[in-house]
Amino acid sequence: MHRVSLPDGTVVPALGQGTWKMGEERQARRAEADALRLGISLGLTLIDTAEMYAEGGAEEVVADAIDGQRDTVFLVSKVYPHNASRRGVAAAAERSLGRLRTDRIDLYLLHWRGGVPLEETVAGFEDLVDAGKILRWGVSNLDTEDMEELTGFKAGRGCATNQVLYNPEARGIEFDLLPWCAARKMPVMAYSPIGQGGRLLRSAALRSVAERHGAAPAQVAIAWAMRHPGLIAIPKASTPAHVRENAAAASLTLTAEDLAAIDAAFPPPQRKRPLAMI
Repeated sequence: MHRVSLPDGTVVPALGQGTWKMGEERQARRAEADALRLGISLGLTLIDTAEMYAEGGAEEVVADAIDGQRDTVFLVSKVYPHNASRRGVAAAAERSLGRLRTDRIDLYLLHWRGGVPLEETVAGFEDLVDAGKILRWGVSNLDTEDMEELTGFKAGRGCATNQVLYNPEARGIEFDLLPWCAARKMPVMAYSPIGQGGRLLRSAALRSVAERHGAAPAQVAIAWAMRHPGLIAIPKASTPAHVRENAAAASLTLTAEDLAAIDAAFPPPQRKRPLAMI
């Protein structure tokens, strides 16, 4: 698996694990934690979660998964916009640290933009960095105009990543946001790289490419996202079979023919599009 460098030089795997919708059913939490542990053993050591996911339940699942191996994992969590004031982000981070049963979060993100000025949120993040509660910070679901505003003030230039929706059905970021981040050596984290609801995976184009490689459509979608050298894909998997399938996608290299087939089915953007979000 190739790796991606963050702006501070920290290197992380280009394929991690998402946790959206984990922790929602208490009886499923043990199996979910087991799936995350399996992923860690397969090299998927970056785990992304958020206080929003199951209102903290996903963070509790992650805590179970990383128990005894915290130093092996690069831990990402996110703060609600309504908690993103300078004082609010400090309190939210403490709650997340408690649920995660750890003393630090490796990367802490603003989940999406709300009513709090970005400069105030960044000041809160910098307070947390100074206190050792988080090691670096970033954003999620911010478009190019927002990123220009963020990096327009000095502290905002410390942003480590922007996490956004990206898959063949939602590739609007290729027009401007992805090149903008690449020019600044800021990695992009792609959530939902295999889409939602299964429609993408039923695509004839993805199925045809998958058949050529003896792979699954989900693996093709993940490999498609990972073709960008500065991109980190974070698919979610709750079963051992899906975890192994996702991990194997890291070794799948798509050909020019494969990429052309996907482009034909899901054309790249020719103009600016509103940022897609889930």
